[in-house]
Amino acid sequence: MNTEISNTQIIVNENLSLLLEIGTEEIPARFLPVAIRNLRDSTAAALIDNYIHFSEIKAYATPRRLVLMAHGLPEMQEARTREVFGPPRKAAFDKEGKPTKAASGFAQSQGVSVENLVIRQKDKGEYLAAVIHEEGAPVRNLLPELLSNLILSLRFPKTMRWADRSMRFARPIHWIVSMFGNETVVFEIDEIRSGNRTRGHRFLAPNEFEIQSIYEYQNELKSRYVILDQEERKAVILEGIGRLATKAGGTPLHDDALLEMVNFIVEYPMPVLCSFQKEYLALPRELLVTVMKDHQKYFAVENTGGNLLNHFIVISNTLEGNSDTVRIGAERVIRARFEDARFYFAEDRKKTLHDRIEDLKKVTFHDRLGSIHAKTERIVALAGFFADKLTPSLKDNLVRAAWLAKTDLITGVVREFPELQGIMGKYYATHDRENKEVAQALKEQYLPSHSGGKLPETDTGALLSISDKMDSIAAFFSIGITPSGSEDPFALRRQALGIMAILADRGYPITIKELTDRALQNFPDAKDKVEARNGILQFFEQRFEPIFADQGYASDLIQAVMPLAFDIDVHDFQERLNALKKFTGDEQYDGFLLAIKRVNNIIPKTAVPVFNKDLLVEQAEKNLYDCFAGVFLGEIFAGYIKNKQYYDAILNLCLLKDPITDFFDQILVMDKREEIKQNRLALLKIIWTEASRIADFSRLKENK
Repeated sequence: MNTEISNTQIIVNENLSLLLEIGTEEIPARFLPVAIRNLRDSTAAALIDNYIHFSEIKAYATPRRLVLMAHGLPEMQEARTREVFGPPRKAAFDKEGKPTKAASGFAQSQGVSVENLVIRQKDKGEYLAAVIHEEGAPVRNLLPELLSNLILSLRFPKTMRWADRSMRFARPIHWIVSMFGNETVVFEIDEIRSGNRTRGHRFLAPNEFEIQSIYEYQNELKSRYVILDQEERKAVILEGIGRLATKAGGTPLHDDALLEMVNFIVEYPMPVLCSFQKEYLALPRELLVTVMKDHQKYFAVENTGGNLLNHFIVISNTLEGNSDTVRIGAERVIRARFEDARFYFAEDRKKTLHDRIEDLKKVTFHDRLGSIHAKTERIVALAGFFADKLTPSLKDNLVRAAWLAKTDLITGVVREFPELQGIMGKYYATHDRENKEVAQALKEQYLPSHSGGKLPETDTGALLSISDKMDSIAAFFSIGITPSGSEDPFALRRQALGIMAILADRGYPITIKELTDRALQNFPDAKDKVEARNGILQFFEQRFEPIFADQGYASDLIQAVMPLAFDIDVHDFQERLNALKKFTGDEQYDGFLLAIKRVNNIIPKTAVPVFNKDLLVEQAEKNLYDCFAGVFLGEIFAGYIKNKQYYDAILNLCLLKDPITDFFDQILVMDKREEIKQNRLALLKIIWTEASRIADFSRLKENK
């Protein structure tokens, strides 16, 4: 039974607000941005579903609390009228017009009399309907269940149970505040009873206190050293690090990820300027920044020339009066971390990268795929193939870089700081006096690190990156380990997107099919190479639309070029997209599309006899052939295709529009004479085949 709902307007009391605070142990910072959005969106959905109007919803988070504030709530739920459809009119009344059992049963189920049922038009027929008016309930009566369900519905990347309770949450819940207006909304979740008492800063104001008013709630927290609004905390942090960096003679090294992380690990941010010995500045910049940012959550400081200064800024969670204590502790920690880094860096340089190649045999890449040395050998083979095909002059450097590519993985610094793989390889290669191109390639092999990320700047780096990524994809597909759903433990999707981004950027004339076939040659023992090959090609096919859609290409344009995806290189694919995109704005676009689609709609998918010019009978088909010959059989169209001038080639195709239209208007394709019919279909089929060398025009949408 279908229900249609119409809502009546009510007068909103803008003075009523709702407060929900979930007090917890410290929730990991990375959980909180998503939790804020989920809390806000789930609340809006719950209020709408319960016919409760609101003017504004805000959600906040600190490490110790998730907070919801909804404003502009009414005292009463909206009254509403529902129309509930019942049986068809024919089944509801007999021949004499009296209600049948179906009608009376429906009326009884809806709590109305048969006389109050109405007839409503729906779809293509008339149905019996009950018009039901429901008065709104007091909102405060609905909130206990609504809020408890809201808390239970929140999802986190990881949850836990605590004590002997059955409930799961990001971290143990210690208290719940729930107020509507200035009254407490009482409910209980797993023996935790809501109230109007909260807590301030864990160390600076740990005692419970009673909230007197929702509208003073944030100020009361602030007076107890909790800045609830994450945007306000962020502003405090940005102002503080900017001011202190200027004091040190520089600017903070800006990092959005670090800023967000730090913002959600403090409730009362207090920036503190710290220093370290200048001698550590001799260490690689990336090593110093990694220690400060990733391991200690400190902001580095650099001068106007982009060189690091021997200063850093800590965001403490305490009072300014405790700054000296924070500074002393942070400087002691950073000194120890830098000393470790300096030790590893010095030890690593005692052995060249080349001398580490043999040691790669002792490190497992995957228990079914052998060692990292075995992977290195495969990368070397792929790199050699790419060099021979694309850039023979770079072969020596590329093969050398391939042999050294993974050697920094077994250095002390990279074992301690894995995020520096490749980066440290460049430093060590430079120290070993390797060719500059080789050293740079070691750093660039991991690019792009994410979708839309920075791409390799050198051909050696680009081809090394493709070799590494393609080997990983072929390796795992060869043993049947493929991404499924949201699971992609070996980041194969990211690596496929990286390969395509590099190919599009560098314009290498090599197809995904060629890459796949060559990569799989390194796995002669694969159980089913055909299945692996088909799987890899399908895997890449699924990446085309996302990567080009992100660049602003419409879905129908991408789909029009997809039939050619594995026969052309990625850069060529993009050139065709550019041509089609430009053509959509041409005045001939819709007319040509209509004509060429008529061709595609009539041609058979099966083979037809070879076209015979001598079998052309009517003038319209002769004209079409003459135009076809002028477009396709001359050198102009072939030259456009060869030089990738696809827009010009499409404009050349547009010369066929009028002859095609005349052909269909004047010629009966399905002539009674079988030979004539087949010859006309053959003519149309070769026109479509030649046009399809650019794209499948049948997949394009007409302009509206």
